Amino acid sequence: MTYFIDRRPNAKHKSAVNRQRFLERYRKHIKRSVEEAVNRRSITDMERGEKVSIPAKDISEPVFQHGPGGARNIVSPGNKEFVAGDKIRRPSGQGGGSGAGEGGASNQGEGVDEFAFTLSREEFLEFVFDGLELPHLQRKPLKSLEEVKMVRAGLSRDGVPSRISITRSMREAYARRIAMRAPIKRALREAIDALEAEERKDPVLRNPARIVELKAEIERLEKRIAGVPFIDTYDLRYHQLSAQPQPSNQAVMFCVMDVSGSMTQNHKDIAKRFFLLLYLFLEKHYEKVELVFVRHHTAAREVSEEEFFYSRETGGTIVSSALSLVNKIIEKRYPVGQWNLYVAQASDGDNWDDDSNICRDLLVKQLMPQLQYYAYVEITPHDHQSLWHEYESVVKEFPERFAMRQIVEAGDIYPVFRELFKRRLSQS
Repeated sequence: MTYFIDRRPNAKHKSAVNRQRFLERYRKHIKRSVEEAVNRRSITDMERGEKVSIPAKDISEPVFQHGPGGARNIVSPGNKEFVAGDKIRRPSGQGGGSGAGEGGASNQGEGVDEFAFTLSREEFLEFVFDGLELPHLQRKPLKSLEEVKMVRAGLSRDGVPSRISITRSMREAYARRIAMRAPIKRALREAIDALEAEERKDPVLRNPARIVELKAEIERLEKRIAGVPFIDTYDLRYHQLSAQPQPSNQAVMFCVMDVSGSMTQNHKDIAKRFFLLLYLFLEKHYEKVELVFVRHHTAAREVSEEEFFYSRETGGTIVSSALSLVNKIIEKRYPVGQWNLYVAQASDGDNWDDDSNICRDLLVKQLMPQLQYYAYVEITPHDHQSLWHEYESVVKEFPERFAMRQIVEAGDIYPVFRELFKRRLSQS
C-alpha cells in the first residue's frame, strides 16, 4: 500500500485555503447576509466583521448510496410491536423542523440548525464593496515623484556583477582577440612562408642562420598569440539602469456636503453615513486617493476630516460657493494632466433660487470637462427642487460621467452607493 504524507509548512493557517473556497462557493448566500447586515447596522459600525448563517439544506453535499433494490422483508431485532407485513402509520407530529424556529413545539421529529460562521473585518468589507470601483479611472501621462520604474538604459563599462551582460561581454572579448591577434597572425604567416621558402632552397644556397632566426620568430609569435587573454576587464559590459517616469493612476475625491439650515439633523446624519461608506470604500481599494472635504452653507470652506463629520456650523444655502471652491483647489493643487478628479456631493436640494443656474454653468463649462465622475445624492423624501432640475441638464451633457440619485431614508444609502459606484464594463 502507498501512503502520501503532506509535509507542506502550512500548519499555522491550515484552513485558510479551504476557507476561501468555502466563501467563493457560497458567495451568493454570504453576500445576501452582508447586505442585510449593512442595512441593519450603522455605517460607523462597519469596522467589525459579521456573523453569517446559511441554511443547512443549502450546504448539503450530494452523495451516492446503494439503493435497497428489489423486495425485502425486514424485522428489526428487539422489535416488540410489529411483525412482517404490518404497515407503519406515518407520525402526525410537527417535528422535523429546520432549526429556524418554524412550526410549533413537538415531541417527535428532529431538525438541523443553520450553519453559522463569522466573517473577519477584511472579508466583510470585501463583500460590502464587491463589484464597485471608481468610474473612468485613467492612467495619466505625467507622474508623481513616487511612481518611477527602473529600466535598462544601454550598457556601461562599470557596474555590479549582478548586472553583467554575458552576451555583450563575450562579444567584446571576441572582437578584442581578433583585433589583437590580426597583426601577429599576419607576421606569423609571413615568417612561416619565409621559413618554407628558405627550406625549399638548394642545400648549398640555404642559410642555416636564417632558418634558426625564423624558427625563433615563429615561436615568439605563437607565444604572443597564446598570450592574448580570453577575456579582459576591458571587455566587461554591464546593464545600466535609469529611473523612468511611469503613468500614474492617482486620484482625488472631493467630498462636498451641504450643512445649511434646511438640512435637518437626520439629513446630515444620512449624508455623513454616505461619506463614511465612501471613505471606507476608497481606503480599502485604492492606495493613492486623496480626500478633500468641503462644507458649505452660504460660504464654502475646505475643512479637516474631523471638522467635516462633527462640526455644527450652519447657515443659508449657496451651493455655487462649494463648486467654485472645488474648481479653485483643482487649479491650485491638482493638475488635470496628473490627477483623476472625482466629486461626491450630498445635499437636500434646497438652494438660493438664482444660484442653481450658476451651479449648472459652473459644472458644464468648468468642472465637468476636468472631472472623471460626479456623483450627486439628494437627501429628501419630498419632490425634487430647483438644484435637481438644473442638474438634469448636466446629465444630458455628460450622461456617462454625471450621476444623481435620491435618498429618502437611511436604508437607501447602501443601494444608492452601489448604483453610483458599480463596476462599468468599459471605461472611457
